[in-house]
Amino acid sequence: MTSLVIRLVCGLLFAALVLGMVARPPDNLSQGLGMLLPGALLLGVALRGPRRSILPRKKGSAAVSKTTEPPQR
Repeated sequence: MTSLVIRLVCGLLFAALVLGMVARPPDNLSQGLGMLLPGALLLGVALRGPRRSILPRKKGSAAVSKTTEPPQR
């Protein structure tokens, strides 16, 4: 449910950003490029949803085993 709400909010924010750019275009190129990054991030979250991690977590413990000895030189 929360994923759906986040996607909806990001989609609405992206739509507001695009409508704002159409209604009042940026004065120069750097302002327009500065608006692309937040717009791309909002669109990505709106389409894919909030992903926490792409790589699956390992089931084992994170502690290092003390049975292995370090290599000797």
